[in-house]
Amino acid sequence: MTDNPQNTEDQTDVAGTPNSAASWTPFAAKQGMWSDGTGDTSGFSRIVRLPDRIVPLSRPFGGELDAIFDRLFELVPEVADSPVTNFTDMPTIYIPREHLLKTMQALRDDAELRYEVCSSVSGVHYPAEQDAELHSVYHLLSMTYNRRLRVEVVCPEFEPHIPSVVTVYPMVNYHERETWDMFGIIFDGHPGLTRILMPDDWQGHPQRKDYQLGGIPVEFHGTEVPPVEQRRSYR
Repeated sequence: MTDNPQNTEDQTDVAGTPNSAASWTPFAAKQGMWSDGTGDTSGFSRIVRLPDRIVPLSRPFGGELDAIFDRLFELVPEVADSPVTNFTDMPTIYIPREHLLKTMQALRDDAELRYEVCSSVSGVHYPAEQDAELHSVYHLLSMTYNRRLRVEVVCPEFEPHIPSVVTVYPMVNYHERETWDMFGIIFDGHPGLTRILMPDDWQGHPQRKDYQLGGIPVEFHGTEVPPVEQRRSYR
């Protein structure tokens, strides 16, 4: 049996699963001042805290960003409350996965947005972000307006499903295959989601942070270098 999502029985569309986005916070946000529910009546229980690296911008965003996101939120009102950041000096919006296709369609087709190219789809693994461990990152380019935008979507390890955007951006076919191969994100609706770097019968996803490094000892004259996992730890 190969480690191929096309052959697994649990490949279920996101919207049809009982553990869909409605049952978990899409950006690993923490509710309240404390980690567990309390009888607090001070109002602190309504605090929502995002991970440290997600620092939402305040209105006005500045420059052309207000016009870009005002137009996007007009076309896709479901993402109007999504965090917008300027992470690494590139405008970034974090959206729930169930709105990904509609958002991408609007970004590509609307005359005021015109993000005609998706130059890359990549994965990231954040093991500490409970229920949002796997991230899929999309880099968009508008050749019409010479501007870039990053879209980021998350999913939990226990249900690693995100809709494929191949129908909107055909050029990401191989990018999604590589992201599945390396991180195990299943892109629902992909026309042929098979491994692209590792052998078909490979077990696991090598770029996850919990993936074992493995290795074999290497013999030299007079010495032997142990496998990576048996070498000195630098942490």
